[in-house]
Amino acid sequence: MDNVVAALRAEQEWSQAHLADLLGVSRQTVVSIEKGRFDPSLPLAFRIARTFARPVEDIFTPDESTPGSAT
Repeated sequence: MDNVVAALRAEQEWSQAHLADLLGVSRQTVVSIEKGRFDPSLPLAFRIARTFARPVEDIFTPDESTPGSAT
């Protein structure tokens, strides 16, 4: 899954640690989400969307190469 978390975080001038605190996760979780190594759970994805005041679909987009992804 592709995402724009790093770009949104940079717009706010937040550190990864600050975003992690806001979301109630570890900084390493934020790093992994930003690098696309970890897809957040649905509740976490909604927390991220709420934190940035954006619809979840503006932040996360399915990777077209993922089996079972919508085309």
